[in-house]
Amino acid sequence: MKSTTNSTRGRTQDRAKVAGGQDHEVSYEAGKMKTTVEHVRKAVKAAGNSRKKVESHLKGK
Repeated sequence: MKSTTNSTRGRTQDRAKVAGGQDHEVSYEAGKMKTTVEHVRKAVKAAGNSRKKVESHLKGK
């Protein structure tokens, strides 16, 4: 029996989003973008949880 947690689709969709409530995801994004955890959380609130939108917001675009 296959596990649904190993589906490629699920992983891709998960990687495309930043969960603002997950400390490890927020701190990863903060390190990647060289900013603070608080700035990432504010970007998630302002731009939504799409990783591309959050990164764009943090870059000031």
